Amino acid sequence: MSENSDPEKLTDFVRSEWRGRNVTVMGLGRFGGGVAVVRFLVEAGATVSVTDLASHSQLQTSLDALSDVKVAEYVLEEHPARLFTDCDTLVVNPAVRPNHELVELAVASGAEVSSEIELFCRYCPAEIIGVTGSNGKSTTASLTHHLLQRGMQDGRRVWLGGNIGVSLLPHLNAVSQQDVVVLELSSFQLTRLVSRRFRPRIAVITNFSANHLDWHGTVESYQAAKRGLLAAQQRDDAAVLPDSFDLTDWKPRGSVLRFGLMDEGEDGAHWEDDVLILRGRKPPETWFASPRSAGSASRPDTPAGPGPVRVEEAVRIPIPTTLYGAHNRKNVAAAACAAWLWGVDVSTLPSSVRSFPGLPHRFSCVAEHNGRRFIDDSIATTPDSVIAALETLGSSVIILAGGYDKGACLSEMAKVIARKAKAAFLMGQTASILEEAILSEPDRSCRTVQCGRDFNDTFLQAVALSEPGDIVLLSPGCASFGWFRDFRDRGEQFTALVNQWMSES
Repeated sequence: MSENSDPEKLTDFVRSEWRGRNVTVMGLGRFGGGVAVVRFLVEAGATVSVTDLASHSQLQTSLDALSDVKVAEYVLEEHPARLFTDCDTLVVNPAVRPNHELVELAVASGAEVSSEIELFCRYCPAEIIGVTGSNGKSTTASLTHHLLQRGMQDGRRVWLGGNIGVSLLPHLNAVSQQDVVVLELSSFQLTRLVSRRFRPRIAVITNFSANHLDWHGTVESYQAAKRGLLAAQQRDDAAVLPDSFDLTDWKPRGSVLRFGLMDEGEDGAHWEDDVLILRGRKPPETWFASPRSAGSASRPDTPAGPGPVRVEEAVRIPIPTTLYGAHNRKNVAAAACAAWLWGVDVSTLPSSVRSFPGLPHRFSCVAEHNGRRFIDDSIATTPDSVIAALETLGSSVIILAGGYDKGACLSEMAKVIARKAKAAFLMGQTASILEEAILSEPDRSCRTVQCGRDFNDTFLQAVALSEPGDIVLLSPGCASFGWFRDFRDRGEQFTALVNQWMSES
């Protein structure tokens, strides 16, 4: 892969691989990844056909973004078999299951199966920090990127992409071997990357709880996808893992550093009140300062750089953080540990953490008005996220919860809502399931309301019940299918309704 170590030569190298190949892109989507991969492959010289079950009007934004790209064929509202039997490569949207009958048809016909993130990792010349987890991966990846940007003294660029919604394929030529790339990776993306022996130099797993069982089928399959972040690492790589993880279950191959809320002397990053302790056999800066050969982030057969020279070290850093909750303290610890390993100046960490604005729809206060506080936690699509939010906020919470459950068990979430919330306004397909579970709790102090009309009505009912001192919390614990396009749309609608209510009250 030495040909693509020089960004100026990357396009020629990619073209040599893709020129004349027939490619089918399955799932254009509405969020940019499909657009980026179509443009990348057409510019690389491939003949690209696009198929998607959505309609032209639903995909209008994506189609407009490709108006200047010479796509061979668009087939919408169906997936014709000929596009899967006649292609050399099938590029799939992350939401497509590996055992989809049309994917299996393409494989049986001799096609290679790939994805947008796999193509980026295949050609990326820079080292990669991979971040995954059931909750908190977006915040942790973004914060890691922020700490590296503010704390690296050598002028190298830091890139952020992956599941966070930013495709880096359009920027591939600008990424140099000296840069560092932070990728947030979903279990869907990792399922594809595992077979490619994806090897991040630092792997961060924020936590683990059952999720996406409608897609993976079993908890074991879901965990296997997450564990794929560690599978191809070698001894001179690093795995940053929660101190709650049983390492026999996760089988890390790189050097392990732990993070958590209590310091018990382990290597890694742990809190003691408002002091973050970074401790361990920290590799010298040369561990991550000297990049491996280009392409090694995804190719384990590429010779690695020198192994770490162990140095005993402990650093105590007072870090006041504006991010609420124990879950966010863990996110800060994980991100700081990764940044420390990469060689950031630790003296920059307090100001860098303090300046991190947080991410939209992630436990963010939208407004305070008439004695009420409105918190948008629309990103909370798992029961554990809701539990973390309620444990942080305490009582006097009116929660808007429910949606599509992705196969997850909602019983523990219902128990905490029953005990912690003043009232629960329950939405979507899980409304009746959640209400039954909440009402069955013997120590319940929570009133429940099933909302069958729309989100506007749900919000107005919740606010009407609220009193000064209450918190109105959007923390669904479920996916947004049905009433909303995605969690962003759900959060934006919540914010709009808050602003409308304030203007009218």
